[in-house]
Amino acid sequence: MSADATNERINRRVAVLERLLEEKGVLQPGELDPVIENFIARAMPLNGARLVARAWVDDDVRRALLADAGAVAASMGMPVGPAGHGEVDLRVVENTDEVHNVIVCTLCSCYPLRLLGTPPSWYKTAAYRSRVVRDPRGVLAEFGLHLPDDRRITVWDSTSHVRYMVLPRRPEGTDGMSEDQLAALVRRDALIGVAEVPSPADRPVPSGAG
Repeated sequence: MSADATNERINRRVAVLERLLEEKGVLQPGELDPVIENFIARAMPLNGARLVARAWVDDDVRRALLADAGAVAASMGMPVGPAGHGEVDLRVVENTDEVHNVIVCTLCSCYPLRLLGTPPSWYKTAAYRSRVVRDPRGVLAEFGLHLPDDRRITVWDSTSHVRYMVLPRRPEGTDGMSEDQLAALVRRDALIGVAEVPSPADRPVPSGAG
């Protein structure tokens, strides 16, 4: 069995266990999300964030990523890998001043694990999977992302063989930052499209910082 198939199976089992714990009142919905996200951020850099940072500093890479994301990811040592009996087609969609992209999997919860890490619990819920297609602007507002009325929203539906990742807009105030510093700004939600990457000035100051 391939690594991706194994990851998908583990992910499904974890989702079932998480749902059962929530139904029994042991966990509140979404309670594990900050714990998991903190672990991922501290234990390993998101591969997707590395791709984004590279695209922000190298326009040739940005164009290549939009044309053939799978090849670029593989060249940076992060191949998406096979899915079932076929190959995964990785596609990267770019946010601009005119269009904002958001990803979903309406049939299940297909998701580029190797690029985005563990999916948040809300991504797997029927509520998100159905509502973001019908009312993306309203759903994004619930995440705290209020987009201008003239910015078009495009929803991309992942499948078992096609996975999407969002290339967020580069935030202001990042001129002169290194690739590693830029990657550290990027979080999973921005790669899904339910958030934007904050500028360094907007990031909270860590407790105890002088």
